[in-house]
Amino acid sequence: MAVKVLVVDDSGFFRRRVSEILSADSNIQVVGTATNGKEAIDQALALKPDVITMDYEMPMMDGITAVRHIMQRCPTPVLMFSSLTHEGARVTLDALDAGAVDFLPKNFEDISRNPEKVKQLLCEKILSISRSNRRVSTYSAPAPVAAPAPTPAPSSVGSYGSSAPVRPAPTPIAPRPPVPTASSPAPKRKAYKLVAIGTSTGGPVALQRVLTQLPANFPAPIVLIQHMPAAFTKAFAERLDKLCRISVKEAEDGDILRPGLALLAPGGKQMMIDGRGAVKILPGDERLNYKPCVDITFGSAAKSYGDKVLAVVLTGMGADGREGARLLKQGGSSIWAQDEASCVIYGMPMAIVKAELADAVYSLDDIGRHIVEACI
Repeated sequence: MAVKVLVVDDSGFFRRRVSEILSADSNIQVVGTATNGKEAIDQALALKPDVITMDYEMPMMDGITAVRHIMQRCPTPVLMFSSLTHEGARVTLDALDAGAVDFLPKNFEDISRNPEKVKQLLCEKILSISRSNRRVSTYSAPAPVAAPAPTPAPSSVGSYGSSAPVRPAPTPIAPRPPVPTASSPAPKRKAYKLVAIGTSTGGPVALQRVLTQLPANFPAPIVLIQHMPAAFTKAFAERLDKLCRISVKEAEDGDILRPGLALLAPGGKQMMIDGRGAVKILPGDERLNYKPCVDITFGSAAKSYGDKVLAVVLTGMGADGREGARLLKQGGSSIWAQDEASCVIYGMPMAIVKAELADAVYSLDDIGRHIVEACI
């Protein structure tokens, strides 16, 4: 049965072009279009599409407001179109918080210059997110940040924590309703020298859920690999830094790993770690599908830290991270995977589980707590 799509955009040209591209795929059926957020809500309720493509800037009601209403009234996977600017990144992250599953750059030049490539990418995204868990799971956006927490006593935070800036303690995020899940026992504590987290589709919200549970005195360095365009990672790092008690920044060449700091791999490039704890940022290799690539960062961590890495693979399409996790596992490090029930897309974690590399499988809402238990 063809995937039913509702196309929402105030640009007549863009609506027609997207509709033409999707309709050319026999597995996809465009069942309707809308010119603003209000029409989108009405059409979503009336047509019950499997996927909605959504613009942000529209008259009467913008895309983010429309996504919020749709998630409340008829949860449906939404693919946002975004501009490749810092402001476009901020807006897209807001849309993901509101409940959108994924996004694509809205680039008219690419549509004209590389129509086949655009068609393939758009249709693949539509078909993939049509199978996401967004329709069946209750979405709860990250909660707002609460008032600043009191300064911890030096004895409880160690030498690296006593001089760190105090960050607000986020209000606990409301968990989803209970769902059947493959549970693993609570982790055993180990002196990890690095926590490495890889993710893709659904990752921005998943990372917020995990990282907001970590205390300011978290004792291990953290590296984050999120599939994301170059224009987006700086805005995403800034967002995480405001939400979390740990520090978060976009990684730069020469950065040094330190406790309580999470370094986000820059989009369009590759991030590696050497034995001295220094970060190397390399140009994105065109032969690689992912820039940044989880396998590359995980592989460098395996070489540099042996059995002292806790690697976590969260929601995402594809199998990036599996071969890097294999190297980590061979060196004695620990590998965790997010469970299927709490994933937006159970691709990357499934690859870890099917390869029998996972030491534990946890629900998203438990991963942050278990990371703390394993490291502190």
